[in-house]
Amino acid sequence: MSFELLLEAIVFGVLLGCFYAAVSIGLSVAFGLLDVPHVAHPAIMVLGSYCTYVLGRYGWDPIVAGIALMPLFFLLGVAIYRFYYESFEKRGSDAGVRGLAFFFGLAFIIEVGLILVFGVDQRMVEAAYIGRSLALGEFRIPWRMVVAFGVALALTAGLTIYLSRTFTGRAIKAVAQDEPALRLMGANPVRIKQWAFGIATGVTALAGAMLIVVGPVEPSLDRVYIGRTFAVVVLAGLGSMTGTLAAGLILGISESIVLMQFGASWAPAVAFGLLLVALGIRPQGLFGR
Repeated sequence: MSFELLLEAIVFGVLLGCFYAAVSIGLSVAFGLLDVPHVAHPAIMVLGSYCTYVLGRYGWDPIVAGIALMPLFFLLGVAIYRFYYESFEKRGSDAGVRGLAFFFGLAFIIEVGLILVFGVDQRMVEAAYIGRSLALGEFRIPWRMVVAFGVALALTAGLTIYLSRTFTGRAIKAVAQDEPALRLMGANPVRIKQWAFGIATGVTALAGAMLIVVGPVEPSLDRVYIGRTFAVVVLAGLGSMTGTLAAGLILGISESIVLMQFGASWAPAVAFGLLLVALGIRPQGLFGR
C-alpha cells in the first residue's frame, strides 16, 4: 500500500470511526452503565432511520428530523425499560438471560414490522450534503461523513458533560456499581435507570438519522451493526463516553485499512477480531471502569 492510499484510508477511517462511535453511544449507556443486555439497540436505530425517512418525505432535513424524534424515542425507551424491569429485572438473578431473549424478540418484532410497513427495498433520504464532497487537495471527503463526524463529537461531548457535571448524570454512572449507596443519597435507582435508558434510546433516534444519511437502509440492517456496536462498547470500556469515541476511531481506521488492502469481504471481520483481542488482553476495555 502506498503512502497516499494509507493516508486516504486513515482519513476515511477517522470519519467512519466517529460514525461508529455515534451509533454506539446509546448502547454504551444502556449496556455499559446499566448492565442491560440491549441487543435490540441496532434495531431501534434502524427504526429511527425509517422514521427519519418518513419525515424526510415532508421536506425535513435528516439531522433535524433525528433531533425532533429524540423526545419520542426517549419516551419509548422509558416504556421499554419499565416493561423490562417489571417483567425480568425485578424478579431475580436470571434477569440477564431472560432479558436477552426479550430484547432479541423486540429486535425481531421491529424488523418484521418495518418489512410489513415499508417492504424489503432500501430507502434513502435527500439533503444538500448528501452526494456532495469536500475537496481537500487530492482528497475528496463526502459531506455526509463530515456531518456524521460533527454529530458524533457533539453527542460525545454532550453526554460526557451531562454524566459528569449533573447529579442525575453522576447517579447514572453510579447506579450499576452501588445501588444501596445511591439510595442513601436520596435517589431512586429504578427511576435513574429508567431515565438513563430513555436517554440511551433517545440518542439512538439521532444515530438512526445519521445511518440513513451515510447510506440507504433496509429492515435487516441491524444485523450488520450489532457486532460493530458491541465491539466498540467493549473495546472502549463499559460506560466510557470518551472511550466510545476512541474505540470507534480504532474500529473505523482498522476497517478502512483492511478494506483498502484486502477488500470489502474482510472488513466485517475486523470488529469481531478487535472484540476478541480486547477480551483476551484487556477485558475492562481501554477506559474501563
